[in-house]
Amino acid sequence: PSEELVEMAGVAGIDYVFIDCEHGPADLIALRQHITVAELHGMDVLVRVGQNEPALIQRVLDHGATGIVVPHIDNAEQARAVVQQARYAPIGDRGFATYGRAGRFGQVPAREHLQADADRTIVIVMIESHTGCTNTEEILAVPGIDGVMGGPADLALSFGVDGPSDERVTEALGALHTLTHDYNKLRMEIVSGAAQI
Repeated sequence: PSEELVEMAGVAGIDYVFIDCEHGPADLIALRQHITVAELHGMDVLVRVGQNEPALIQRVLDHGATGIVVPHIDNAEQARAVVQQARYAPIGDRGFATYGRAGRFGQVPAREHLQADADRTIVIVMIESHTGCTNTEEILAVPGIDGVMGGPADLALSFGVDGPSDERVTEALGALHTLTHDYNKLRMEIVSGAAQI
């Protein structure tokens, strides 16, 4: 989106914005501007990164995003890799610096920054394949994963069916939602209208 759309959401009282860097533009300079505008309006920012890539995840979080959404996670090993990249020690292995946006440009003591990050950073993984659906429980059990999001379009391709409305896809998403609830994790969805809320 443009910075103006983010600002409009803030003025309208929206709680958070979701910025898609997988299927949308992945320009980190523009992303930084979006995050800045959102923060000025008290909104959280979730960013869907294009891939499970350490440097990209760290840069998005260092720019001040509240959380990340990582696509195409098929098993616990991949989920653990996301946690390693998104969380500071002892849970993960994310590089630590306080002199960027997330650390308030060095104006927040290191210990305070670490605690604030642990309290606020949200890590969501996307399950978008038959394999991922099969491994949902092991993915949800990974410490440091806050929640999951299903990818209906990619699930349809993985199941070899015509679209997200196919019964196999809706059943898989229903099972995903049930397990997410059972594991007391966050569930995120993209909806195309009020009827899906």
